[in-house]
Amino acid sequence: MFPKPWVRQMQAVTYILLIILLYTALERYIVKLGQTHPGNNPDVVVFSGQSNQDQQDEQKEGQQENQHDILIDLNESMLYLFENNKLIHKYPVAQGKTSTPSPVGIWYITNKARNWGSGFGTRWMGLNVPWGVYGIHGTNKPGSIGRRASAGCFRMRNRDVEELYSIVPYKTKVVVYGGPYGSMGSSFDKLEPGDRKSQVAEVQKRLQKLGYYEGSIDGIYGEGMKAAVIKFKRENNLSNDHYVDWATYKALGIMPFE
Repeated sequence: MFPKPWVRQMQAVTYILLIILLYTALERYIVKLGQTHPGNNPDVVVFSGQSNQDQQDEQKEGQQENQHDILIDLNESMLYLFENNKLIHKYPVAQGKTSTPSPVGIWYITNKARNWGSGFGTRWMGLNVPWGVYGIHGTNKPGSIGRRASAGCFRMRNRDVEELYSIVPYKTKVVVYGGPYGSMGSSFDKLEPGDRKSQVAEVQKRLQKLGYYEGSIDGIYGEGMKAAVIKFKRENNLSNDHYVDWATYKALGIMPFE
């Protein structure tokens, strides 16, 4: 027999809490943003065009203790809002298309603005993803909610994003869970120079851990990573090229369902 709906809901909430705790444990080595203003952090994209009211909101929120966490499950196209580890709201979202996937990982809200731009609905919350401009925002295309329809951002119904905007403080943690392959997201893409995505960041981490890569973990496949990939593949008897293919993932220890 299938479990009752309330049992399934409790199982889902427990599962989401475990994911948040796991991500939190994995990031203990990272220096928290804490008292650091994002304008001093080169990895944070700070957007211009804020009103005085938005800037005042950020200053007030920066002084508050952050008791909120957001988890976005790309399997369900759902955003979960927690307060003191208790689920208080959940909202459907639109996520990135297959060709422009949403960024998997642990991020922070580094910017908040009202009516940020055309097509972004009534509220914008920018994330500190180093390889591009991504955020949680409203939309003028509510029919896209629940689908893979965006350029990587997380679209919400305007009434939902306004409610979320009013609750979460500046620097709120946003955990994006990507699918069955954990930090790799939902697929093992063949990578090449110029790519910008979560898979690149994961390969950079593995190459750095093995002593081949000394650059930033920024999710951008540049020349430094290219040299590291070529050296790694040569020393592990793989094809002599710069592509990160299935054999390269396997040699790096990046496997499905790890």
